[in-house]
Amino acid sequence: MTMRSMQALLQPGQFIRLGGKPDWGVGQVQSVAGDRVTANFPNAGKVLLRAGAAEIEVVDDPHAGRG
Repeated sequence: MTMRSMQALLQPGQFIRLGGKPDWGVGQVQSVAGDRVTANFPNAGKVLLRAGAAEIEVVDDPHAGRG
């Protein structure tokens, strides 16, 4: 997926996971401005990401996989 198409998918309120940081947990997108995405993660806090540089996966169910 290209950076432009990923940006189009991301909107505030959505839940995401980072491929390179699974220990951060499932975060919630707070804002999207250009290629910058701000999200809150339970184990990392508020993080500013560059959409083109991060392995962002949109999560449909933020509770999936919790035991």
